[in-house]
Amino acid sequence: MKKALKVTGKILLSIVILFAAALLICFVVNRILMKSEESLLEKPMGQLVEVDGHNMHVYTEGQGDHTLLFLSGSGTAAPALDFKSLYSQLSGEYKIAVVEKYGYGFSDVVDCDRDFEVILRQDREALEKAGVSGPYILCPHSMSGIEAILWAQEHPEEVEGIVGLDMALPRHYDELDLKSSLRFEKLAAFGREAGVVRFGYLDSALPEKLTKDEKKLYRAIGCKKACNVDVMNEGVAIPDACRLIDSRPKPDVPMLMFTSDGKETGCENWITAQYDYAEDLTSAKVIELNCGHYVHNFEYQRISGEIRTFTEGLQKN
Repeated sequence: MKKALKVTGKILLSIVILFAAALLICFVVNRILMKSEESLLEKPMGQLVEVDGHNMHVYTEGQGDHTLLFLSGSGTAAPALDFKSLYSQLSGEYKIAVVEKYGYGFSDVVDCDRDFEVILRQDREALEKAGVSGPYILCPHSMSGIEAILWAQEHPEEVEGIVGLDMALPRHYDELDLKSSLRFEKLAAFGREAGVVRFGYLDSALPEKLTKDEKKLYRAIGCKKACNVDVMNEGVAIPDACRLIDSRPKPDVPMLMFTSDGKETGCENWITAQYDYAEDLTSAKVIELNCGHYVHNFEYQRISGEIRTFTEGLQKN
């Protein structure tokens, strides 16, 4: 018995040593690669504008009678690149804008208040300073659905419509365990520091429409900023934002709501909540897509076609 315990102890110790060695190697290699990637991050894709004493990044391209404003979901490291598969299908006909909140893309990491009214004010100010004027067709992914609804409630004159890219709604957060999400984000932040997160940014895991150089840039941003303090502070602010939205009338703006199969969201009512929200709106359509949560990376051709039809309807009204 003692011999068996001794052998087991040696095996466990060996496993721990191997794990620690692998983690150390991963950390060192990642730091070397991050150093080599610094030059990729020196020149932003779009404009840097000063908001509250720090730099925010706004990317634009294309021209048209409508402005599609893309708002990223929680933890999307490089929004200006993440949405490219979709907006590249549309920039010949529309003005495209992607505003990167603090902690995302080329914007600073600031560890400041991430109350959703603060986020909304900062996004509006960044767009104004970048020369991107409304009204906008808001295109929120995931968590940014909360900001989009708040935007339509507080500044309806700036919102021409909302195109939900598997957008989150207040009723989704009745079911989702935000404390567990925060614990996962803290673990992911450790993974970023340790270099393990780099394996999540392999070419095969990034949007397929990106070039090889764009994937390198996405990886460099993700390995530097994924799941930082600003992202975590946003998550903490979600319940207050939902209560604020619930205290006001639902904004009755035209909506086109794409929903994934819901499997990646951890929310059983993901699809039904989309239909429930749309039910009492004057003009709202829900389209179910048989794909994962980042619908704009999977079904960008279908989504772009539906957006064209949606905007044609806005012009008629």
